[in-house]
Amino acid sequence: MESIGKGVWELKTADERTWYRVIYLTRIGDALYFLHAFEKNSRKTDQRDLEIAKSRLRLVLAELRMAKEESDGQED
Repeated sequence: MESIGKGVWELKTADERTWYRVIYLTRIGDALYFLHAFEKNSRKTDQRDLEIAKSRLRLVLAELRMAKEESDGQED
């Protein structure tokens, strides 16, 4: 889902009642980062759901940067 960020994917499924979506970040190391899961009642994804995923992506990337900086500093 390039509209959210590079390496972000979407899983989709549905039943007779509604559509279901999970937005996740590609595996990094040994972890998958699930950014948002929700039900859809219309064909268009609500902007609020996209913004939640984008916000969580920024948080994950910031934490990964901080962890890398800490590990780089410990190698001295």
